[in-house]
Amino acid sequence: MDIDILTLFPQMFQGPFSTGIFERAIDHGLVSINLHNIRDYTYDKHHTADDYAYGGGAGMILKPEPIFEALESIEMDVKLEAGDMPIILLTPQGRLFSQPIAYELSKYSRLILICGHYEGVDGRVAEHLVTDEISIGDYVLSGGELAAMVVVDAVVRLLPGVLGSEASLQDDSHVAGLLEYPQYTRPAVYREWSVPEVLLSGNHAQVSKWRREQAIQRTLERRPELLDKASLSLEERRLVERLLTSPLDK
Repeated sequence: MDIDILTLFPQMFQGPFSTGIFERAIDHGLVSINLHNIRDYTYDKHHTADDYAYGGGAGMILKPEPIFEALESIEMDVKLEAGDMPIILLTPQGRLFSQPIAYELSKYSRLILICGHYEGVDGRVAEHLVTDEISIGDYVLSGGELAAMVVVDAVVRLLPGVLGSEASLQDDSHVAGLLEYPQYTRPAVYREWSVPEVLLSGNHAQVSKWRREQAIQRTLERRPELLDKASLSLEERRLVERLLTSPLDK
């Protein structure tokens, strides 16, 4: 996968994209991340990328010209049919990012992310350039760079070969509509706190049942709205009803 990021601050990405799974994915040729400084596509001596808003108001607005020209320079090097290259603006007005959207984006061979900044981006960018707008939450950041990192991280880890074990993706929170169950490692007893006995039993069926029940209980306690969309059996729905009055032991 090729990922192009348009930003005013490319230096922000150097640390996160040079460590951990990103470093391995890049070294193995599984992903290529290309940073484009929006200011490189300005023509005045001050490399001005923002201006005051028409109609007044506080703050500055990112100008359309450098964003359009940056994207056009990318498209000149890429021969893809329409619809094969999502162009995403990171903005608080976008659709709320989620695991299903991460899966959706992971199916493409190329993504372009545009990082907003200041008070916003000229409306013509959203109206005539981007194909999607994404927000990572109901709050406001100083710019779209951190949001872009979140989206890239969530998407890249889904690419085949990026993680050491593909099976680990199946148990992630939100993959099955539930939060992940609690996990434990050695020692079996630490400061008088013991690992649940079922995990030491060697009975894989019981372990799976316990994990599923714990995932349901954790979701009920922390994100109950997720259960409305989760795929639960009739027995598991009855479990939810019982949990509302009597939680399981950990």
